[in-house]
Amino acid sequence: MNGTLEIKDIGKEHLSLNIEQKGVDMRIGVDISSLAFKKQVDQIILVSGDSDFVPAAKQARREGIDFLLCPMGNPVKDDLHEHIDGNISREPYIKKNTNI
Repeated sequence: MNGTLEIKDIGKEHLSLNIEQKGVDMRIGVDISSLAFKKQVDQIILVSGDSDFVPAAKQARREGIDFLLCPMGNPVKDDLHEHIDGNISREPYIKKNTNI
């Protein structure tokens, strides 16, 4: 950007990958609340085991929404587990290293 390199001179050593997900859980929680308040759904299936979703799960259930969890074989924290209507995971575990 300061003119010391030309595009043809840029290599891997000049680049870095910065992947961050900021506020994703919050946005999903807001969507869950919105769907529940507006009575747009009867059932929500959350594919996660993150306990950040406890407030959204509690609120949806208070609104009469059937709240199911699919943690894809990952452990579910107790505080989230007590605020869901069912766990629909069918996988005993997830293979972390698959050679496809």
